[in-house]
Amino acid sequence: MIKQFFLGSILLSASILCIGQNTVQLEFDSKQTIVINKHIYGHFAEHLGRCIYEGFYVGESNTTVPHTKGIRNDVVEALKKLQIPNLRWPGGCFADTYHWKDGIGSKESRPTIVNNWWGGVTEDNSFGTHDFLDMCELLETEPYLAGNVGSGEVQELADWVQYVNFSGRGPMSDLRKLNGRQEPWSVKFWGVGNEAWGCGGNMTADYYSDIYRKYATFMSDWGNSGGLYRVASGASSDDYNWTETLMKKIPSSLMKGVALHHYAVIDWSKKGPSIDFTEEQYFKTMKSAWFMNELVEKHSAIMDKYDPKGKIDLVVDEWGGWYEVEPGTNPGFLYQQNTMRDAMIAGMTLNIFNNHARRVKMANLAQTINVLQAVILTEGEKMLLTPTYHVMEMYKVHQDATLIPLKLTSEDFTFKDEHIPAVSVSASQNSSGQTHISLVNIDPKVAKKISVDMGEINAKAVNGRILTAKKLRDYNSFLEPQKISPQQFTAAVLNGGKIEVEIPPFSVIVLQVN
Repeated sequence: MIKQFFLGSILLSASILCIGQNTVQLEFDSKQTIVINKHIYGHFAEHLGRCIYEGFYVGESNTTVPHTKGIRNDVVEALKKLQIPNLRWPGGCFADTYHWKDGIGSKESRPTIVNNWWGGVTEDNSFGTHDFLDMCELLETEPYLAGNVGSGEVQELADWVQYVNFSGRGPMSDLRKLNGRQEPWSVKFWGVGNEAWGCGGNMTADYYSDIYRKYATFMSDWGNSGGLYRVASGASSDDYNWTETLMKKIPSSLMKGVALHHYAVIDWSKKGPSIDFTEEQYFKTMKSAWFMNELVEKHSAIMDKYDPKGKIDLVVDEWGGWYEVEPGTNPGFLYQQNTMRDAMIAGMTLNIFNNHARRVKMANLAQTINVLQAVILTEGEKMLLTPTYHVMEMYKVHQDATLIPLKLTSEDFTFKDEHIPAVSVSASQNSSGQTHISLVNIDPKVAKKISVDMGEINAKAVNGRILTAKKLRDYNSFLEPQKISPQQFTAAVLNGGKIEVEIPPFSVIVLQVN
């Protein structure tokens, strides 16, 4: 008995009763023009817990942590190695309570703000627009600014665009120069509000669509002569009516992207632990992560109905695993550890995005440092890289490479009477002609032998790297920061026009084929 899942550019058959049915057929076409946009590998930095303060930013007067204008040098080095293409800021829910003019000018004169969303802490606004945009230059990444629509006014957002982007003479550009920045930053990516259906204002889809049209118009002009990439606050998970309403009511001249938020969460009222999770909790987390595939397909189908030429992109600007906070930490700071389960979420989700690169053009993992499925954790002077970091570093080979469509047949990962595909795969070819294949086996107990038929690709040599661990619940700690890291993988065997691989349980492998 075979089940088939249609994944846009790939066809996946998950066998229920067949054993050893793990095969991949690459269907490379030199005329194929779908590119895996590098912005799929974006990140997210909200004023939440220790993401900004103590994470990215330790302050200019800090004498114990090496920094550049208050930005941690070790964080900059790590994220540059990751080649992060964009960074979303300042939220999240925080964005719709943030007034950007409070975060410019002399730091001593900036007003404080109470972060009502996350922990009720008081912030001094010492990290603001200049700090973030200058940090993006250090990181060599593009900023993605989330505008305040929930509690802000149209003029406030229009002024922010002028402040950071206008090169001529005007009230906002003159103010920017007065604050020490002569040339504009030329920010391209702008979110017009965040989660308007919830913390961004509890709006209906119809009401937000009208509000969006108003804000987007005054951010630049009706013709968008400023060339802004404006992203509408999109649906929560499977709220397909939200996407339908936005696509129906907002002209494509005003909108370049529609957002989608989905977290791999077991139960919002009982999320489970980040480390000592049960076998059942692991399965439910992976099932929720796999649900991203269905979400992308169904939201894309709605977008196709109104936008058959693909002018508007699907932007999954919040995704990742969400569990209970670590014991003894502020519940509003969302600090959680990062195990091999998170590596499985990352590998599977990025494969989904890659395979749907026709419509998915941008995504942002939540979040970069010390919050949710972070790639970096800090503790005073210490910093470590999580398993999720290593997956994204391994996968960076797919950025801006040409997608190779494929057919995948996978055995199931079964728990009781439920099942999801155990194996996920995506493939691409870069400008140098190298093929990269990323393979994930989420089964926590059983290795999966898989045969990859290279089709028209003439494979002469293969090598790779693997990320795995002794135990599914293993993680990197400040006592053992290198416990999990990528290792060389030499067990892939070329056999004629095929590559034979055995993927160990809970492992991620990225192969390079020359």
